[in-house]
Amino acid sequence: QVQLVESGGGSVQAGGSLRLSCATSGDTSSTYCMGWFRQAPGREREGVAHILPGGSTSSTSYADSVKGRFTISKDNAKNTVYLQMSSLKPEDTAMYFCAADRCPLGSNWPFLWRYDYRGQGTQVTVSS
Repeated sequence: QVQLVESGGGSVQAGGSLRLSCATSGDTSSTYCMGWFRQAPGREREGVAHILPGGSTSSTSYADSVKGRFTISKDNAKNTVYLQMSSLKPEDTAMYFCAADRCPLGSNWPFLWRYDYRGQGTQVTVSS
């Protein structure tokens, strides 16, 4: 059973930074494709970032809305996937959650339906 637990959310002013963590069970982070998603009230759910099991920089993908501001990474020794968020904007306010599934996901990585497992989420609020 794959379990995912997010943490690190909170309130921050525009321009600030936060680092979200997704703790995974077993060796999930080193064997599964991992994604970060966000959902804000009244807005469509958005796939934010994706990382392959290898975890190198070349194995990451980002939504255009966060490219250059967010960085996904992982520490397989800690079974944890991170989302470093910088230059935060009020429109980044959302519930953020991580998801996992067996690879490859290919061009479907931004779609939550493609993932079998997801966490409960952590709230991020960015004030102007």
